[in-house]
Amino acid sequence: MLRLLPLLVCALTLRAEIYTVTLKQAVDRALQQNPDVAMARLDERRAAEGVRLARDPFTTHIGIGSGLAYTNGFPLSGDGSGPSVFQARASQSIYNKQQRYLVAQARENVRGAGFAIGSKSAEIAFRTASLFLDADRARRLTATSAKAVVGFDRITETVRSRVAEGRDLPVETKRAALNAMRARQRAEAFSTDQDFAERSLAVVLGYTAEDRVRTSDTERPPALTPATEKAAVETALASSQELQRLESALVSKGLETRAQKAAAMPRVDLVAQYGLFAKFNNYDQYYRKFQRNNGQLGVSFQVPILPGSGAKALVQQAETDAARLRIEMAVARNRIALDVHQNYQDIAKADMASQVASADLELARENLSVILAQMQEGRAPLRQVEEARFLENEKWISFYDAQFALERARFNLLRQTGDLMAALNR
Repeated sequence: MLRLLPLLVCALTLRAEIYTVTLKQAVDRALQQNPDVAMARLDERRAAEGVRLARDPFTTHIGIGSGLAYTNGFPLSGDGSGPSVFQARASQSIYNKQQRYLVAQARENVRGAGFAIGSKSAEIAFRTASLFLDADRARRLTATSAKAVVGFDRITETVRSRVAEGRDLPVETKRAALNAMRARQRAEAFSTDQDFAERSLAVVLGYTAEDRVRTSDTERPPALTPATEKAAVETALASSQELQRLESALVSKGLETRAQKAAAMPRVDLVAQYGLFAKFNNYDQYYRKFQRNNGQLGVSFQVPILPGSGAKALVQQAETDAARLRIEMAVARNRIALDVHQNYQDIAKADMASQVASADLELARENLSVILAQMQEGRAPLRQVEEARFLENEKWISFYDAQFALERARFNLLRQTGDLMAALNR
Protein backbone atom coordinates (compact mmCIF):
# COMPACT_ATOMS: atom_id res chain seq x y z
CA MET A 1 0.00 0.00 0.00
CA LEU A 2 2.85 2.40 0.81
CA ARG A 3 4.29 1.79 -2.66
CA LEU A 4 1.00 2.83 -4.25
CA LEU A 5 0.78 6.09 -2.30
CA PRO A 6 3.19 8.05 -4.55
CA LEU A 7 1.25 6.83 -7.59
CA LEU A 8 -2.03 8.04 -6.10
CA VAL A 9 -0.55 11.45 -5.29
CA CYS A 10 0.83 11.67 -8.83
CA ALA A 11 -2.56 10.74 -10.29
CA LEU A 12 -4.30 13.47 -8.28
CA THR A 13 -1.70 15.98 -9.40
CA LEU A 14 -2.18 15.05 -13.04
CA ARG A 15 -5.91 15.54 -12.79
CA ALA A 16 -5.52 19.09 -11.47
CA GLU A 17 -6.01 21.75 -14.13
CA ILE A 18 -5.39 25.48 -14.43
CA TYR A 19 -8.21 27.61 -15.83
CA THR A 20 -7.63 31.19 -16.96
CA VAL A 21 -10.73 33.39 -16.68
CA THR A 22 -11.73 37.03 -16.64
CA LEU A 23 -13.64 38.57 -13.75
CA LYS A 24 -16.93 38.42 -15.67
CA GLN A 25 -16.39 34.76 -16.58
CA ALA A 26 -15.56 33.94 -12.96
CA VAL A 27 -18.73 35.60 -11.64
CA ASP A 28 -20.94 33.99 -14.31
CA ARG A 29 -19.63 30.52 -13.49
CA ALA A 30 -19.90 31.08 -9.74
CA LEU A 31 -23.58 32.00 -10.05
CA GLN A 32 -24.19 28.79 -12.01
CA GLN A 33 -21.98 26.31 -10.18
CA ASN A 34 -21.56 27.61 -6.63
CA PRO A 35 -23.09 25.19 -4.07
CA ASP A 36 -24.62 27.98 -1.95
CA VAL A 37 -26.55 29.36 -4.91
CA ALA A 38 -27.63 25.84 -5.88
CA MET A 39 -28.95 25.21 -2.35
CA ALA A 40 -30.85 28.53 -2.45
CA ARG A 41 -32.50 27.42 -5.71
CA LEU A 42 -33.45 24.13 -4.05
CA ASP A 43 -35.05 26.08 -1.19
CA GLU A 44 -37.07 28.05 -3.75
CA ARG A 45 -38.17 24.82 -5.42
CA ARG A 46 -39.18 23.42 -2.05
CA ALA A 47 -41.21 26.57 -1.35
CA ALA A 48 -42.91 26.19 -4.74
CA GLU A 49 -43.92 22.66 -3.82
CA GLY A 50 -45.36 24.11 -0.62
CA VAL A 51 -47.92 25.97 -2.74
CA ARG A 52 -49.07 22.70 -4.28
CA LEU A 53 -49.27 21.19 -0.82
CA ALA A 54 -51.38 24.06 0.49
CA ARG A 55 -53.72 23.84 -2.53
CA ASP A 56 -54.16 20.10 -2.11
CA PRO A 57 -57.44 20.27 -0.10
CA PHE A 58 -59.07 22.21 -2.97
CA THR A 59 -58.34 19.45 -5.48
CA THR A 60 -60.55 16.42 -5.92
CA HIS A 61 -59.42 13.29 -4.05
CA ILE A 62 -60.78 9.96 -5.30
CA GLY A 63 -60.11 6.60 -3.71
CA ILE A 64 -61.35 3.13 -4.55
CA GLY A 65 -61.21 -0.09 -2.61
CA SER A 66 -63.28 -2.80 -1.07
CA GLY A 67 -65.06 -3.16 2.24
CA LEU A 68 -66.05 -6.79 1.73
CA ALA A 69 -66.54 -8.61 5.05
CA TYR A 70 -68.41 -11.60 6.45
CA THR A 71 -71.51 -10.56 8.37
CA ASN A 72 -73.09 -12.52 11.23
CA GLY A 73 -76.14 -10.98 12.78
CA PHE A 74 -76.82 -7.28 12.30
CA PRO A 75 -74.85 -5.86 9.31
CA LEU A 76 -72.22 -3.67 10.95
CA SER A 77 -70.22 -0.87 9.31
CA GLY A 78 -66.51 -1.60 9.54
CA ASP A 79 -65.21 1.78 8.29
CA GLY A 80 -68.34 3.92 8.28
CA SER A 81 -70.11 2.18 5.38
CA GLY A 82 -71.70 -1.15 4.80
CA PRO A 83 -69.61 -4.15 3.64
CA SER A 84 -69.24 -3.84 -0.13
CA VAL A 85 -67.51 -5.66 -2.95
CA PHE A 86 -66.39 -2.36 -4.47
CA GLN A 87 -66.50 1.16 -3.13
CA ALA A 88 -65.32 4.61 -4.28
CA ARG A 89 -65.07 7.91 -2.44
CA ALA A 90 -64.42 11.48 -3.52
CA SER A 91 -63.87 14.66 -1.51
CA GLN A 92 -62.90 18.26 -2.16
CA SER A 93 -62.93 21.47 -0.14
CA ILE A 94 -65.33 24.08 -1.50
CA TYR A 95 -65.04 26.80 1.13
CA ASN A 96 -62.13 26.85 3.58
CA LYS A 97 -61.03 30.38 4.45
CA GLN A 98 -58.17 29.22 6.65
CA GLN A 99 -56.69 27.09 3.89
CA ARG A 100 -57.02 29.98 1.40
CA TYR A 101 -54.83 32.12 3.63
CA LEU A 102 -52.34 29.26 3.92
CA VAL A 103 -52.19 29.04 0.12
CA ALA A 104 -51.49 32.79 -0.06
CA GLN A 105 -48.82 32.39 2.60
CA ALA A 106 -47.15 29.60 0.62
CA ARG A 107 -47.06 31.81 -2.48
CA GLU A 108 -45.52 34.62 -0.46
CA ASN A 109 -42.91 32.17 0.81
CA VAL A 110 -41.97 31.45 -2.80
CA ARG A 111 -41.53 35.17 -3.41
CA GLY A 112 -39.37 35.42 -0.30
CA ALA A 113 -37.26 32.49 -1.47
CA GLY A 114 -36.65 34.40 -4.70
CA PHE A 115 -35.29 37.33 -2.69
CA ALA A 116 -33.08 34.90 -0.77
CA ILE A 117 -31.62 33.67 -4.07
CA GLY A 118 -30.92 37.26 -5.13
CA SER A 119 -29.23 38.01 -1.82
CA LYS A 120 -27.15 34.84 -1.99
CA SER A 121 -26.22 35.54 -5.61
CA ALA A 122 -25.00 39.04 -4.70
CA GLU A 123 -23.02 37.61 -1.80
CA ILE A 124 -21.40 34.97 -4.01
CA ALA A 125 -20.65 37.56 -6.70
CA PHE A 126 -18.88 39.78 -4.17
CA ARG A 127 -17.00 36.83 -2.68
CA THR A 128 -15.93 35.73 -6.14
CA ALA A 129 -14.81 39.25 -7.04
CA SER A 130 -12.84 39.51 -3.78
CA LEU A 131 -11.12 36.17 -4.35
CA PHE A 132 -10.44 37.16 -7.95
CA LEU A 133 -8.73 40.33 -6.73
CA ASP A 134 -6.70 38.32 -4.22
CA ALA A 135 -5.60 35.89 -6.93
CA ASP A 136 -4.83 38.71 -9.36
CA ARG A 137 -2.81 40.58 -6.72
CA ALA A 138 -0.86 37.44 -5.82
CA ARG A 139 -0.15 36.72 -9.50
CA ARG A 140 1.13 40.23 -10.17
CA LEU A 141 3.24 40.27 -7.02
CA THR A 142 4.69 36.87 -7.91
CA ALA A 143 5.66 38.17 -11.35
CA THR A 144 7.13 41.36 -9.87
CA SER A 145 9.12 39.48 -7.25
CA ALA A 146 10.39 37.05 -9.91
CA LYS A 147 11.76 39.99 -11.87
CA ALA A 148 13.36 41.30 -8.69
CA VAL A 149 15.07 37.93 -8.17
CA VAL A 150 16.52 38.12 -11.68
CA GLY A 151 17.76 41.64 -10.96
CA PHE A 152 19.39 40.69 -7.68
CA ASP A 153 21.02 37.65 -9.30
CA ARG A 154 22.56 39.94 -11.91
CA ILE A 155 23.79 42.25 -9.18
CA THR A 156 25.32 39.28 -7.38
CA GLU A 157 27.22 38.27 -10.51
CA THR A 158 28.39 41.84 -11.00
CA VAL A 159 29.61 42.04 -7.40
CA ARG A 160 31.54 38.79 -7.78
CA SER A 161 33.24 40.16 -10.87
CA ARG A 162 34.15 43.38 -9.06
CA VAL A 163 35.49 41.45 -6.10
CA ALA A 164 37.55 39.24 -8.42
CA GLU A 165 38.95 42.38 -10.01
CA GLY A 166 39.77 43.79 -6.60
CA ARG A 167 37.41 46.76 -6.91
CA ASP A 168 35.13 45.64 -3.99
CA LEU A 169 35.67 43.88 -0.70
CA PRO A 170 34.73 40.15 -0.42
CA VAL A 171 32.05 41.02 2.13
CA GLU A 172 30.09 42.68 -0.66
CA THR A 173 29.61 39.27 -2.27
CA LYS A 174 27.96 37.94 0.87
CA ARG A 175 25.75 41.04 1.12
CA ALA A 176 24.65 40.70 -2.50
CA ALA A 177 23.98 36.97 -2.08
CA LEU A 178 21.94 37.67 1.05
CA ASN A 179 19.82 40.23 -0.78
CA ALA A 180 19.25 37.72 -3.58
CA MET A 181 18.17 35.08 -1.03
CA ARG A 182 15.73 37.53 0.55
CA ALA A 183 14.26 38.34 -2.84
CA ARG A 184 13.93 34.64 -3.63
CA GLN A 185 12.27 34.00 -0.25
CA ARG A 186 9.74 36.74 -0.89
CA ALA A 187 9.07 35.40 -4.39
CA GLU A 188 8.39 31.93 -2.99
CA ALA A 189 6.07 33.40 -0.36
CA PHE A 190 4.11 35.26 -3.04
CA SER A 191 4.00 32.10 -5.15
CA THR A 192 2.54 30.20 -2.19
CA ASP A 193 -0.07 32.93 -1.68
CA GLN A 194 -0.93 32.75 -5.37
CA ASP A 195 -1.39 29.00 -5.19
CA PHE A 196 -3.79 29.25 -2.24
CA ALA A 197 -5.72 32.18 -3.75
CA GLU A 198 -6.16 30.39 -7.07
CA ARG A 199 -7.30 27.19 -5.36
CA SER A 200 -9.77 29.13 -3.21
CA LEU A 201 -11.16 30.81 -6.32
CA ALA A 202 -11.45 27.40 -8.01
CA VAL A 203 -13.56 26.03 -5.15
CA VAL A 204 -15.94 29.02 -5.30
CA LEU A 205 -16.35 28.46 -9.05
CA GLY A 206 -17.32 24.84 -8.53
CA TYR A 207 -13.99 23.23 -9.40
CA THR A 208 -12.10 20.88 -7.12
CA ALA A 209 -9.57 21.95 -4.50
CA GLU A 210 -6.78 20.50 -6.67
CA ASP A 211 -7.63 22.82 -9.58
CA ARG A 212 -6.42 26.40 -9.90
CA VAL A 213 -8.12 29.39 -11.50
CA ARG A 214 -5.71 31.99 -12.87
CA THR A 215 -6.78 35.56 -13.51
CA SER A 216 -6.61 36.93 -17.03
CA ASP A 217 -4.51 39.94 -18.03
CA THR A 218 -7.61 41.57 -19.55
CA GLU A 219 -7.99 45.13 -18.29
CA ARG A 220 -11.05 45.70 -16.15
CA PRO A 221 -13.04 48.93 -16.58
CA PRO A 222 -13.30 50.95 -13.35
CA ALA A 223 -16.43 50.27 -11.35
CA LEU A 224 -18.76 53.29 -11.41
CA THR A 225 -20.24 54.18 -8.02
CA PRO A 226 -23.22 56.46 -7.22
CA ALA A 227 -22.50 60.19 -7.39
CA THR A 228 -23.44 61.00 -3.79
CA GLU A 229 -23.71 59.14 -0.52
CA LYS A 230 -27.39 60.10 -0.17
CA ALA A 231 -28.21 58.60 -3.56
CA ALA A 232 -26.28 55.46 -2.65
CA VAL A 233 -28.22 55.07 0.61
CA GLU A 234 -31.57 55.48 -1.17
CA THR A 235 -30.56 52.99 -3.85
CA ALA A 236 -29.28 50.51 -1.27
CA LEU A 237 -32.52 50.67 0.76
CA ALA A 238 -34.69 50.35 -2.35
CA SER A 239 -32.80 47.42 -3.84
CA SER A 240 -31.80 45.55 -0.69
CA GLN A 241 -32.66 41.88 -1.13
CA GLU A 242 -32.43 41.45 2.63
CA LEU A 243 -35.09 44.10 3.28
CA GLN A 244 -37.32 42.67 0.56
CA ARG A 245 -36.94 39.22 2.07
CA LEU A 246 -37.86 40.54 5.53
CA GLU A 247 -40.86 42.40 4.09
CA SER A 248 -41.97 39.20 2.38
CA ALA A 249 -41.58 37.28 5.64
CA LEU A 250 -43.66 39.96 7.40
CA VAL A 251 -46.43 39.61 4.81
CA SER A 252 -46.23 35.82 5.21
CA LYS A 253 -46.64 36.12 8.98
CA GLY A 254 -49.63 38.42 8.46
CA LEU A 255 -51.28 35.78 6.27
CA GLU A 256 -50.47 33.13 8.85
CA THR A 257 -52.14 35.26 11.53
CA ARG A 258 -55.28 35.67 9.41
CA ALA A 259 -55.27 31.94 8.68
CA GLN A 260 -55.23 31.06 12.38
CA LYS A 261 -58.01 33.54 13.08
CA ALA A 262 -60.04 31.99 10.25
CA ALA A 263 -59.94 28.62 12.04
CA ALA A 264 -63.22 29.64 13.72
CA MET A 265 -64.98 30.09 10.38
CA PRO A 266 -67.18 27.35 8.88
CA ARG A 267 -65.89 24.89 6.29
CA VAL A 268 -67.78 23.36 3.38
CA ASP A 269 -66.56 20.18 1.67
CA LEU A 270 -67.95 18.25 -1.28
CA VAL A 271 -68.37 14.53 -0.49
CA ALA A 272 -69.44 11.64 -2.70
CA GLN A 273 -69.29 7.87 -2.36
CA TYR A 274 -70.49 4.71 -4.07
CA GLY A 275 -70.75 1.12 -2.79
CA LEU A 276 -71.56 -2.17 -4.49
CA PHE A 277 -72.92 -4.45 -1.77
CA ALA A 278 -72.51 -8.23 -1.76
CA LYS A 279 -75.59 -10.46 -1.98
CA PHE A 280 -74.49 -12.95 0.62
CA ASN A 281 -74.65 -10.49 3.51
CA ASN A 282 -77.84 -10.75 5.59
CA TYR A 283 -79.17 -7.29 4.79
CA ASP A 284 -82.56 -8.72 3.75
CA GLN A 285 -83.08 -10.05 7.28
CA TYR A 286 -82.94 -6.61 8.85
CA TYR A 287 -84.04 -4.25 6.06
CA ARG A 288 -87.27 -4.40 4.00
CA LYS A 289 -85.48 -3.64 0.77
CA PHE A 290 -81.97 -4.64 -0.36
CA GLN A 291 -80.18 -2.68 -3.12
CA ARG A 292 -76.74 -3.59 -4.40
CA ASN A 293 -75.83 -0.22 -5.99
CA ASN A 294 -75.70 2.61 -3.45
CA GLY A 295 -74.43 6.17 -3.82
CA GLN A 296 -74.25 9.47 -2.01
CA LEU A 297 -73.51 13.03 -3.16
CA GLY A 298 -73.62 16.11 -0.99
CA VAL A 299 -71.73 18.67 1.03
CA SER A 300 -70.34 18.55 4.51
CA PHE A 301 -70.66 21.61 6.77
CA GLN A 302 -68.37 22.09 9.75
CA VAL A 303 -68.89 25.02 12.09
CA PRO A 304 -66.35 25.29 14.95
CA ILE A 305 -68.10 26.25 18.19
CA LEU A 306 -65.27 25.96 20.69
CA PRO A 307 -62.01 25.89 18.74
CA GLY A 308 -59.98 25.74 21.95
CA SER A 309 -57.01 27.80 23.10
CA GLY A 310 -54.58 26.38 20.54
CA ALA A 311 -55.76 28.63 17.70
CA LYS A 312 -55.39 31.74 19.86
CA ALA A 313 -51.91 30.67 20.92
CA LEU A 314 -50.92 30.23 17.26
CA VAL A 315 -52.21 33.72 16.50
CA GLN A 316 -50.14 35.17 19.34
CA GLN A 317 -47.04 33.33 18.11
CA ALA A 318 -47.49 34.65 14.57
CA GLU A 319 -47.99 38.22 15.83
CA THR A 320 -44.87 37.91 18.00
CA ASP A 321 -42.86 36.73 15.00
CA ALA A 322 -44.20 39.67 12.98
CA ALA A 323 -43.12 42.13 15.69
CA ARG A 324 -39.67 40.57 15.67
CA LEU A 325 -39.47 40.96 11.88
CA ARG A 326 -40.36 44.66 12.16
CA ILE A 327 -37.48 45.14 14.58
CA GLU A 328 -35.14 43.26 12.25
CA MET A 329 -36.20 45.49 9.36
CA ALA A 330 -35.48 48.66 11.35
CA VAL A 331 -32.07 47.29 12.37
CA ALA A 332 -31.32 46.28 8.78
CA ARG A 333 -32.18 49.77 7.46
CA ASN A 334 -29.86 51.45 9.95
CA ARG A 335 -27.10 48.94 9.26
CA ILE A 336 -27.37 49.42 5.49
CA ALA A 337 -27.18 53.22 5.82
CA LEU A 338 -24.19 52.92 8.15
CA ASP A 339 -22.45 50.43 5.86
CA VAL A 340 -22.89 52.72 2.86
CA HIS A 341 -21.43 55.61 4.86
CA GLN A 342 -18.48 53.46 5.88
CA ASN A 343 -18.01 52.27 2.30
CA TYR A 344 -17.78 55.85 1.07
CA GLN A 345 -15.15 56.58 3.68
CA ASP A 346 -13.23 53.44 2.70
CA ILE A 347 -13.32 54.45 -0.97
CA ALA A 348 -12.04 57.94 -0.14
CA LYS A 349 -9.19 56.56 1.95
CA ALA A 350 -8.34 53.88 -0.61
CA ASP A 351 -8.39 56.43 -3.43
CA MET A 352 -6.00 58.72 -1.58
CA ALA A 353 -3.76 55.77 -0.71
CA SER A 354 -3.75 54.72 -4.37
CA GLN A 355 -2.70 58.18 -5.51
CA VAL A 356 0.08 58.31 -2.92
CA ALA A 357 1.27 54.80 -3.84
CA SER A 358 1.28 55.68 -7.55
CA ALA A 359 3.32 58.85 -6.96
CA ASP A 360 5.65 56.98 -4.61
CA LEU A 361 6.22 54.25 -7.20
CA GLU A 362 6.90 56.78 -9.94
CA LEU A 363 9.47 58.50 -7.75
CA ALA A 364 11.15 55.19 -6.89
CA ARG A 365 11.37 54.21 -10.57
CA GLU A 366 12.85 57.57 -11.56
CA ASN A 367 15.28 57.36 -8.66
CA LEU A 368 16.42 53.89 -9.77
CA SER A 369 16.90 55.12 -13.34
CA VAL A 370 19.07 58.02 -12.08
CA ILE A 371 21.17 55.75 -9.88
CA LEU A 372 21.66 53.22 -12.70
CA ALA A 373 22.87 56.04 -14.96
CA GLN A 374 25.20 57.28 -12.24
CA MET A 375 26.56 53.76 -11.70
CA GLN A 376 27.40 53.45 -15.40
CA GLU A 377 29.30 56.71 -15.09
CA GLY A 378 31.07 55.44 -11.98
CA ARG A 379 29.44 58.00 -9.70
CA ALA A 380 27.16 55.61 -7.71
CA PRO A 381 28.18 52.46 -5.80
CA LEU A 382 26.51 49.14 -6.45
CA ARG A 383 25.10 49.05 -2.95
CA GLN A 384 23.05 52.14 -3.73
CA VAL A 385 21.67 50.39 -6.81
CA GLU A 386 20.65 47.41 -4.67
CA GLU A 387 18.89 49.66 -2.20
CA ALA A 388 17.10 51.53 -4.98
CA ARG A 389 15.97 48.30 -6.66
CA PHE A 390 14.74 46.88 -3.37
CA LEU A 391 12.87 50.11 -2.67
CA GLU A 392 11.26 49.99 -6.11
CA ASN A 393 10.07 46.43 -5.47
CA GLU A 394 8.52 47.54 -2.18
CA LYS A 395 6.73 50.41 -3.91
CA TRP A 396 5.33 48.03 -6.53
CA ILE A 397 3.86 45.91 -3.73
CA SER A 398 2.34 48.98 -2.06
CA PHE A 399 0.96 50.13 -5.41
CA TYR A 400 -0.76 46.81 -6.12
CA ASP A 401 -2.14 46.67 -2.57
CA ALA A 402 -3.60 50.17 -2.91
CA GLN A 403 -5.12 49.45 -6.32
CA PHE A 404 -6.82 46.27 -5.21
CA ALA A 405 -8.01 47.85 -1.94
CA LEU A 406 -9.68 50.62 -3.93
CA GLU A 407 -11.30 48.18 -6.33
CA ARG A 408 -12.56 46.00 -3.49
CA ALA A 409 -13.99 49.03 -1.68
CA ARG A 410 -15.91 50.03 -4.81
CA PHE A 411 -17.22 46.48 -5.25
CA ASN A 412 -18.38 46.47 -1.65
CA LEU A 413 -20.34 49.69 -2.17
CA LEU A 414 -21.90 48.33 -5.36
CA ARG A 415 -22.90 45.21 -3.46
CA GLN A 416 -24.77 47.40 -0.97
CA THR A 417 -26.53 49.37 -3.71
CA GLY A 418 -27.43 46.26 -5.72
CA ASP A 419 -25.41 47.39 -8.75
CA LEU A 420 -22.58 44.89 -8.40
CA MET A 421 -23.93 42.41 -10.94
CA ALA A 422 -24.42 45.12 -13.56
CA ALA A 423 -20.91 46.47 -12.94
CA LEU A 424 -19.30 43.04 -13.23
CA ASN A 425 -21.17 42.25 -16.44
CA ARG A 426 -19.93 45.35 -18.26
